[in-house]
Amino acid sequence: MATQGKTSWVIDPTHSEIQFKVKHLVISTVTGSFKSFEGSAETEGDSFEGASVQFSADVNSIDTNMEQRDAHLKSADFFDAENHPKLTFVSSSFTQKDEETYEVVGDLTMRGVTKSVTLTATYGGSMVDFYGNSKVGFEISGKVNRKDFNLNWSAVTEAGGVVVSDDVKLYVNVQLVKQAS
Repeated sequence: MATQGKTSWVIDPTHSEIQFKVKHLVISTVTGSFKSFEGSAETEGDSFEGASVQFSADVNSIDTNMEQRDAHLKSADFFDAENHPKLTFVSSSFTQKDEETYEVVGDLTMRGVTKSVTLTATYGGSMVDFYGNSKVGFEISGKVNRKDFNLNWSAVTEAGGVVVSDDVKLYVNVQLVKQAS
C-alpha cells in the first residue's frame, strides 16, 4: 500500500552503473562508463508515476578502459571537462506506459548544451535489503546524437570510414534507496 506524501530516493552508487556505447570504425562498439555520479528521485508515496528525477555525472570519471582515449574524451575535442565538468539530467515527465515500462523525458546537459531527450525506464522491482532499507531498480536506455551537444570531433579513415559514430546509446542501471522521512 502506497504511503501518502512525498518520498525521496537516492541512487546507491555501489549497485548502479552509467554506461554509453559508441560505434568505432562502424564495425565494433566501444563501451564507456562514468565512475562518479549521483542522482535522486522524488515520488508521491511509493509510485514512480510522475516522479521528479535529477542526475549528474563527473566527466573526469569517464572510463573506456583505455587511458589515452579517456584523456581525448575529456579534452576540448569532446566533453571539455575543464570547462564543463558535469553531465546533468533533470526530468520534466516520468510517465508509466505499462506495468514495467516508463517514458522519461527531461533536459540533458553536456558541454554546456541542454537538449530535451526521451528515455525508456524499465522497472526491475522492489525489495527490502538485509538492513531494512527499501530499494527499487530501474534499467534506463536511450540514444542521443553527440553532435547535438557540440561533441563534434570527427575523423575519417583512408578508406572513408567514420572513426566515431554520431549516435551514442545510453544504458543506466540504477538501484534507488528510499530515504527516511
